[in-house]
Amino acid sequence: MIFEHQGVLVSKDLLDEHFACSLSQCKGACCEEGDLGAPLEEEELSILQKNLDKILPFLPPDAVSQIRKQGFFERDPEGEPVTQTLGGRACVFACKDSSGVWKCGIEESWKQGQSDFRKPISCHLYPIRVHKLKAGESLQYHRWNICASACQPQGRGRIRVYQFVKDALIRRYGQTWYDELNEIASILPD
Repeated sequence: MIFEHQGVLVSKDLLDEHFACSLSQCKGACCEEGDLGAPLEEEELSILQKNLDKILPFLPPDAVSQIRKQGFFERDPEGEPVTQTLGGRACVFACKDSSGVWKCGIEESWKQGQSDFRKPISCHLYPIRVHKLKAGESLQYHRWNICASACQPQGRGRIRVYQFVKDALIRRYGQTWYDELNEIASILPD
């Protein structure tokens, strides 16, 4: 089922399904797996460029070298910007921590107060994917086998997809939009 909320089409799966990342199990595989890098908004390109010198120190040397030679983004077959990848695998902004978990160098820079950009909204919203429509946007729950452990949040509470990405939804659509979505979730039938 899909419903409209303030001009945004929302899949009811976002309100029904449970999701909570388990980085100890998946090791941040979403930063490494896939056909292309992370989707970027056009307006994020200039923000990333402005913060690039503050982000580079958080990246591995091979990523820094590639960014300096080829830039940090490319265009997908539809002409949309996506992050570059290293050898067609990991996002150029991904870095592994000491326990082997992929982290976002953009977000690490932001957490350390170096950058004023948290991370691409597509990453912040994941597992929600935004689909651009002629008259607005559609939000869909993206199911991916590498996230199987996130769908069974044993011992971590039963959090819904939209609750898991609360901060990202507020960042994208505002507090009122999120609060009203929460109200809708409480009254929609199962």
